[in-house]
Amino acid sequence: MEEIKKTYYSISEVCTKTSLEPHVLRYWESEFPSLRPKKNRAGNRAYRDKDIDLILYIKKLLYEDQFTIPGAKKKIADIRADEAPALLQQSSPALPEQNAQAPVVPSDAMRQETISQLKSLLEIITAP
Repeated sequence: MEEIKKTYYSISEVCTKTSLEPHVLRYWESEFPSLRPKKNRAGNRAYRDKDIDLILYIKKLLYEDQFTIPGAKKKIADIRADEAPALLQQSSPALPEQNAQAPVVPSDAMRQETISQLKSLLEIITAP
């Protein structure tokens, strides 16, 4: 049976999609500033697809990658929250497989060039 695409999902629907308990979602909302679902007129949480993607990313960080909550918060703060779901491409069975690319590993020359450019910028910024 094909799943119906909706704009908003209730907390119970999100729990079913993510295999998480409601208390876990509510706790994560208090810990992760980027996870703030809208509330409807009755005060019930209304999750969007991007919220669900972020929840799946947080779940991956905590359960698969063994991050602590502060570590996961830092990781998410280091990247924009709307980019986080793209990192799930290979790791989450809930998301469709997309064009997964191998991570780019910078060479020593690339690192040295980056360091050189950063030093030049620092000199410009700190010049009187």
